[in-house]
Amino acid sequence: MDEPKGARNRSFELFHSILWTQRKAAEEWLRARGLTHEQAMVIGYLEQRPGAIQRDIAEMSRTTAANISLMLKVLERRGLVERRIEAGNERSKRVYATPSGIELIAGLNTALAEVDEVIFAPLTDAEKDTLEALLNKINARLPQPARP
Repeated sequence: MDEPKGARNRSFELFHSILWTQRKAAEEWLRARGLTHEQAMVIGYLEQRPGAIQRDIAEMSRTTAANISLMLKVLERRGLVERRIEAGNERSKRVYATPSGIELIAGLNTALAEVDEVIFAPLTDAEKDTLEALLNKINARLPQPARP
């Protein structure tokens, strides 16, 4: 039996609406602090993986090493990340989020958690658990970015 034509598009519309609401809230929060979404992603990644190399950051963000290099320069000037040369290897630099960068990202995480509370407020705790389980099941079958 064929699926109704609009059924596939409806799930896209529903996901799009939720993601748009989350992204808008994040963009407003970031804009007020002079950051882009991509810059925040990189700082958050470095908080979770201190000492990452630029190639790993580029893979995570699905961009080029050149773009990441430029972004890191901007973030370094703002004191949000720092690159350190590895002992004995001046060509190898590790990247770290600074305490200021980590503090900034913690504020974003708090703001996003508040938005999620509003978005998912109509659901009971059991419904939230079911939704998360279903989304995890779907996500498990999707291509994932390479993890270092």
